[in-house]
Amino acid sequence: MGPPLKLFKNQKYQELKQECIKDSRLFCDPTFLPENDSLFYNRLLPGKVVWKRPQDICDDPHLIVGNISNHQLTQGRLGHKPMVSAFSCLAVQESHWTKTIPNHKEQEWDPQKTEKYAGIFRFRFWHFGEWTEVVIDDLLPTINGDLVFSFSTSMNEFWNALLEKAYAKLLGCYEALDGLTITDIIVDFTGTLAETVDMQKGRYTELVEEKYKLFGELYKTFTKGGLICCSIESPNQEEQEVETDWGLLKGHTYTMTDIRKIRLGERLVEVFSAEKLYMVRLRNPLGRQEWSGPWSEISEEWQQLTAADRKNLGLVMSDDGEFWMSLEDFCRNFHKLNVCRNVNNPIFGRKELESVLGCWTVDDDPLMNRSGGCYNNRDTFLQNPQYIFTVPEDGHKVIMSLQQKDLRTYRRMGRPDNYIIGFELFKVEMNRKFRLHHLYIQERAGTSTYIDTRTVFLSKYLKKGNYVLVPTMFQHGRTSEFLLRIFSEVPVHLRELTLDMPKMSCWNLARGYPKVVTQITVHSAEDLEKKYANETVNPYLVIKCGKEEVRSPVQKNTVHAIFDTQAIFYRRTTDIPIIVQVWNSRKFCDQFLGQVTLDADPSDCRDLKSLYLRKKGGPTAKVKQGHISFKVISSDDLTEL
Repeated sequence: MGPPLKLFKNQKYQELKQECIKDSRLFCDPTFLPENDSLFYNRLLPGKVVWKRPQDICDDPHLIVGNISNHQLTQGRLGHKPMVSAFSCLAVQESHWTKTIPNHKEQEWDPQKTEKYAGIFRFRFWHFGEWTEVVIDDLLPTINGDLVFSFSTSMNEFWNALLEKAYAKLLGCYEALDGLTITDIIVDFTGTLAETVDMQKGRYTELVEEKYKLFGELYKTFTKGGLICCSIESPNQEEQEVETDWGLLKGHTYTMTDIRKIRLGERLVEVFSAEKLYMVRLRNPLGRQEWSGPWSEISEEWQQLTAADRKNLGLVMSDDGEFWMSLEDFCRNFHKLNVCRNVNNPIFGRKELESVLGCWTVDDDPLMNRSGGCYNNRDTFLQNPQYIFTVPEDGHKVIMSLQQKDLRTYRRMGRPDNYIIGFELFKVEMNRKFRLHHLYIQERAGTSTYIDTRTVFLSKYLKKGNYVLVPTMFQHGRTSEFLLRIFSEVPVHLRELTLDMPKMSCWNLARGYPKVVTQITVHSAEDLEKKYANETVNPYLVIKCGKEEVRSPVQKNTVHAIFDTQAIFYRRTTDIPIIVQVWNSRKFCDQFLGQVTLDADPSDCRDLKSLYLRKKGGPTAKVKQGHISFKVISSDDLTEL
């Protein structure tokens, strides 16, 4: 069972097609007419545009000729370069293009059954979190008989021209495609989650471990059905499409079509002085200007391989415009890498992607207002929507993506395409259930760029714990919708924080509604007790308040442990103390190392403190070896923290 499908303009493909066949006519789409408004917002195209059907442009037209990835694509006189690159990328993975072009064989022209052809096609896009089916007719804009926008070098193939038309219809007109990035387009074609990697900032040519970690991520992404493309920056417009010393084009996007880690046999180990080869295969959508360095078709390395070697190693090229490169040369020559992960299917029943639709809204009541602006607006920032997620283990990569609703369809009314958006990430208390109101102890764990693009993202390796993500517009007091997506190989349980404090209930009133809120951060536990010199101490914290407790991760083999563990408690009275215990994790029975007992009154000092550990029994119990450093903040205003 696939995801729910939305019908754009409520057009039902099969019903429309059968009506046309019954009436022996070709479909003409009343919602996207062959006129100037379907091309541009407020300007005219120089030259006379004639909308033609494929059979009027060439003999024997087809949706797809042979293998979809075997033909070069061209952007046309008014086409969009990112569109051509996205088409080429889409064609790499059959699982994606067959979803974007559903039942392509049923939609294909059949010269033996011309009476079944109705001039109608359908394509599917992942549009702001929903798979959306768009129906179009086959009328395409031409000047002097040539297609104005993208076309295939196989002159009777039309899948990309028709797909581009359907995408233009979805966004409002062909001009709406201007300004889209290649990742915007690929995400809309496939529903993947995009991440952009700065190859120079990553220093992959210098840091060997990082380079192989990158290879592992790319390999995993590609084999799971992801799409990858890369490009070389050009410092100015004049250097766009200028060839480098090694035959690559600046400002041009190349598609990855294969990636391999190859173990070499004895003979080839001697030839290449290596036991393994880390290789990537790239493709130029234009089918020209291939790599001329090591492992190119004319290189010494390639000549060392027999035809049998190439086949056994999998180093084959299935198309003109393809070439192999070593990982080292790949990292050295390319500046930007777009990695689009396939996140549509759970892996072994485990959900890798969490997503939620939200909105920035304006309200006179500060507790109801959800449009507080960026982090610079300290007084209103935390009025934005807030989302919490949990990283269950240290060291997992988490990719966070914030997409605003595309406003291109409103461009005719003078509205901007995009607002400036971004988000902030905070590491918060391990037991937080309510919204943040002030940032006293929370660690600012990350921030995205703030820019007027459709999507911003942040990719980070995060420690175990709870994190609150705050999506924002740069300016406060504006309204818009957004889609938040978080990808991780471990479940993170994304959910929105909607309540400001505990709800009033009969249960709360019976046992006493909270009157004090207390935040505590335990920074460290130092000089902990060792019974003998070579004893291994693996300390962890237990922070208690009444029946509620928070447990920190275990620190390995140290008597000077850094925790930075946070907790928050809503207390009926300060007579209920907060107890911080330090334990030693052992194989059979954990060892108690000491504790401190805190009244945590709202009038207490909020600065960093240090107290000696004591035995169990309260603040006057016997002192033990070791001390903890902590900060505690209490307030009788439940919405202060």
